[in-house]
Amino acid sequence: MSTIQAASNSTPSAAVSNPAPAMSTLRMWSAVVGSTLGAFMAVLNIQIVNASLADIQGAIGAGKDDGGWISTSYLIAEIVVIPLSGWLAQVFSLRKYLLTNAILFLLFSVACALATNLQQMIVLRAIQGFAGGVLIPMAFTIIITLLPKPKQPIGLALFALSATFAPAIGPTIGGYLTENYGWEFIFYVNLIPGALMVGLLWASLDRAPMKLGLLAKGDWPGIITMAIGLAALQTVLEEGNKEDWFGSDFIVRLSVVAAVSLALFLIIEFKTANPLLNLRLLARRNFGFGIVANVLLGIALYGSAFVLPIYLSRIQGYNSEQIGMVLAWTGIPQLLLIPLVPRLMKRFDVRLLIAVGFALFAASNLMNVHMTGDYASDQLFWPNVIRAIGQSLVFVPLSAIATAGIEQENAGSASALFNMMRNLGGAVGIASLQTFLTKREQFHSNILTNSVSVFEEATRDRVAKLTAYFMNHGVSDQAVATHKAVVAIALKLRKQANIMAFSDTFFLLGVALIVALLATLLLKKPGHLSGGGAH
Repeated sequence: MSTIQAASNSTPSAAVSNPAPAMSTLRMWSAVVGSTLGAFMAVLNIQIVNASLADIQGAIGAGKDDGGWISTSYLIAEIVVIPLSGWLAQVFSLRKYLLTNAILFLLFSVACALATNLQQMIVLRAIQGFAGGVLIPMAFTIIITLLPKPKQPIGLALFALSATFAPAIGPTIGGYLTENYGWEFIFYVNLIPGALMVGLLWASLDRAPMKLGLLAKGDWPGIITMAIGLAALQTVLEEGNKEDWFGSDFIVRLSVVAAVSLALFLIIEFKTANPLLNLRLLARRNFGFGIVANVLLGIALYGSAFVLPIYLSRIQGYNSEQIGMVLAWTGIPQLLLIPLVPRLMKRFDVRLLIAVGFALFAASNLMNVHMTGDYASDQLFWPNVIRAIGQSLVFVPLSAIATAGIEQENAGSASALFNMMRNLGGAVGIASLQTFLTKREQFHSNILTNSVSVFEEATRDRVAKLTAYFMNHGVSDQAVATHKAVVAIALKLRKQANIMAFSDTFFLLGVALIVALLATLLLKKPGHLSGGGAH
């Protein structure tokens, strides 16, 4: 059995026996680069499609509410397959499993560009998500098992480009392609890097026989309950705000299904001899607290990538390309900084780097808590740059310290849990922020509306001035002009309430990141990460 093949085993009872000779350095790095390129494209495809969702909906005749399933179907399939990937790689061999899904991802990218209606797009996106979801944990598994410990930070830096850089740069690429070439090109853009990915994986991964007999020994009760539970939970999180949460029978039923299924999954995993995921890894200090910090990172990472485009569109009236240009400054600095992080890890305590990263990420959100109607691209520049620096400093050291000491037989479980929980944190973050944003807008709107009374001199004076303005600009009926004045004031109040709600949302993200910072203070430094003079 090859070294990588052994690494993909996700069951704690498995052991690595008779490992193949070590791979050459060229083949080893080809496998790492090829797999991380796949992970980058899989994550990029979430944000790049979200940035162009309105154009896709219009092209295939989807309504605003139903069009959300274009993204939801991808996310459901992705989060379900991530925890399955370690076991399936063992069953089908890592080479066959990873290459097959890489090729399927590219084929269904093209198919999505050719979709003509909503039903086709939802099905094709789900299959694309199922294939893309494989690429993320497999890249992580290859890095933490194939690379020597001193080289793992370099591999994790490459992986960080998919975890933090891809969500940041996705709206920029999506907006540019949609505005200049058409929405179909957000799917075609995968083809050239995808061909490189397939070539690198084909040349580097060891051939190994399939072990189809493991299908009969699989943890099928765990697989079924996990798949049902995660699919139901992801749907609740994606659709809950739109459906008024527990005011909807659909959401209530799905929530019950998710709760029951995931509770059964936890019971099964702790009782079965060969579980799908080794959940006992969560009891390890660094991995457990690393997961907590990773979930909060997912909330802030995907949450901020969700909130900023809405603000720029709703308040400033930016189109997708303009939004992308603003968000580019959360991505471009990462491309320059992430390659430097492994060197910083050699010089400084990795826990210090994580803490500084979370502190900067939190500060970037807290800088946005005093927003006004003039708060646009220029005012967002420095918060976005600081956010980019913070994200660059967090992911690689956090991944390294959380997975330090993970045995090869547990690599699949560790990879699945680490990546699944970050994605799940992102889903929870977006769902929570959607609701929080709505509720805070209603709160501020009520406060502002109650403070504006027709009995006040200032209000009557403002209405009179606006009425005169409309009368001087083509409105001949004074009653109509007065009505327009009142509507204009109401819209101004609504806009101000929205701005205040966005400020509150950024404050909440800052608090979440401070909590993540506190979780990192409980991490213990592993011996092989000996930066800053520790041994």
